[in-house]
Amino acid sequence: MELRPVTVLPDQQTAVFAVSGVGVRFGGLVALDDVSFSVDRGQVRGVIGPNGAGKTTLFNVCCGFVKPDEGTVLRNGRPVPGLRPHRLAAMGIARTLQGVGLFGGLTVLENVMIGAERHARAGFVSTLLALARSDRDERALRERAMAALAELGVDGYAARLPGSLPYPVQKRVSLARALAVEPDLLLLDEPASGLGADEMAELGELITRLTGRMSVVLVEHHMDLVMSVCDRITVLDFGKVVADGTPDEVRDDPAVIDAYLGEEATHR
Repeated sequence: MELRPVTVLPDQQTAVFAVSGVGVRFGGLVALDDVSFSVDRGQVRGVIGPNGAGKTTLFNVCCGFVKPDEGTVLRNGRPVPGLRPHRLAAMGIARTLQGVGLFGGLTVLENVMIGAERHARAGFVSTLLALARSDRDERALRERAMAALAELGVDGYAARLPGSLPYPVQKRVSLARALAVEPDLLLLDEPASGLGADEMAELGELITRLTGRMSVVLVEHHMDLVMSVCDRITVLDFGKVVADGTPDEVRDDPAVIDAYLGEEATHR
């Protein structure tokens, strides 16, 4: 099968992260068709769309879970062939998934230390197995993990097991683990799911603060959150980009109203 040539635009060449001309097919189903977006330094890029629009597939392409049939993923303007999830941390990229994804048999602190592992000279697994490693290295990991927990206001739960905590607290721990990577790009997949209005407002304030040291790609269906924190928004429908712009531009776009906002209004 001959692949379509991909044109990398100038803004994608200078962006912290970009996807260019991405297409994904599952059998005869076209999940994504010629999708492109970029995120600049300190920017929040939102990705929205109705159910089945291709948001999760696009997120999985960005994380390396899904290899696109067409197109390119770029990091700092350079193509990233063969992107895989285990390579993200070393590239300065952290992610959270729709669930919490925490290890039930490890404490909150140990879960977050896994996120900080890329800063250690020896692997964190060696710590869990009580293999030889530097006490200084382990102490630095713990300090880094505790700092991430403190930033999210959950350091008081460090010794607890995740399963004993309320779901919103588990979500904060999951985000703390991502922050422990100390990324310059954070990929968030529906971080507001399961949160109440006050918790969602706090999440929005946190995302805004984080842009002082990282860029964010936010896949989310809570429109209030998206509109309040995103600099630019990409709107998907049936795997295609139907709109791309600032929150005000997207909010007033007829294609968005038909594809997403209109659907939301009919369910109120």
